[in-house]
Amino acid sequence: MNLVATTLGPSAYWYLTRSTGAVALVLLTISVVLGILGSIRFSVAPRWPRFAIDTLHRDTSLLVIVLVVLHVITTVLDGFAPVTLLDGVIPFLSPYRPLWLGLGTLSFDLLIALVVTSLLRRRLGYRSWRAIHWLAYASWPVAVLHGLGTGTDVKSWWLLLLTVLCIAAVVVATIVRVGRSAGATSGIRTGATALSVATPVGIAIFALAGPLQKGWAAKAGTPASLLGVHHGSTAATAVRRPTPSAGVAKGPLDRPFSATFSGSASQSAADGGAIVDLSLRLGGGVNGQMRVRLGGAPLPGGGLSLTGSQVDLTAPGMPSAMVGRITSLVGSRFDARVTDASGSVVVLHANLAIDQASGAVTGTVSGAPSGGSR
Repeated sequence: MNLVATTLGPSAYWYLTRSTGAVALVLLTISVVLGILGSIRFSVAPRWPRFAIDTLHRDTSLLVIVLVVLHVITTVLDGFAPVTLLDGVIPFLSPYRPLWLGLGTLSFDLLIALVVTSLLRRRLGYRSWRAIHWLAYASWPVAVLHGLGTGTDVKSWWLLLLTVLCIAAVVVATIVRVGRSAGATSGIRTGATALSVATPVGIAIFALAGPLQKGWAAKAGTPASLLGVHHGSTAATAVRRPTPSAGVAKGPLDRPFSATFSGSASQSAADGGAIVDLSLRLGGGVNGQMRVRLGGAPLPGGGLSLTGSQVDLTAPGMPSAMVGRITSLVGSRFDARVTDASGSVVVLHANLAIDQASGAVTGTVSGAPSGGSR
């Protein structure tokens, strides 16, 4: 999609949010694996004594917290989802996917509790510290569920592969830990092995039945105002468009026309891609308002590959707003087809230019009523 690819791309904060979340999951997995294996004096080589493993475990945990803080901050700065800094500390309050976002917050709180209690270990005593330390391990499966339930790349092969590898690493570490524990009874070994197998199976069933299914964004609790565009679907599915029927547009668009327009462009993140909004004021041949919304998946070189669109057109004297979609997009030109409540159809042809620095949009649009729908 040359138009958007050469002018607008997804927010840098959106990329940072995705990357910090993925890296945080990897580092948290490493920390958990080191914690599990460290208790059986596991070392990868003679040069790595027990204290080196413990130091790496601690430093990795601290780095996870730093990345999660960046993950929260970039999410707030991106502005697509109604998430605040308070939602990064207090779980289940956000209007955006409250359960799944809340699980991420809960995981973060458990990590903070681990760090704070580790600093106060001498005052708490070994038993209290160890109990909290084991509780903190729950942050890992909670974080995995958060990523699956909230992540915008949940259907991407690379994120699925990354999640599978993280789960496999923890499962293997748990089985090794139980197998090499001298004090473990056969019952404990069997139970731990069964739990190690049941956990990835349960997560897989959840992913297949939930996040990987179509319509998960709405089921997960995404506000209706943010459901305008989904990856691989037409834009603004909440808008119910009438079935077009043969008719001629009434009012100022009942004959061929041409007009100029000016306005602004904005962009935000969405599931699997981004949304570009063009808010335009028409003048000259026709006075009115036109809004163009484009949705798509990120391209390797920046910008979007169009997967959905919506065009809204209103003008004084029109009996109802006209709503439709883009039918062709080449360079800085697009064609669109819009329909009003009575089924009248207008075909639009637009040329536009977007100032990359200011986001200002200018251009021309022409159109003519159509005798029917195609």
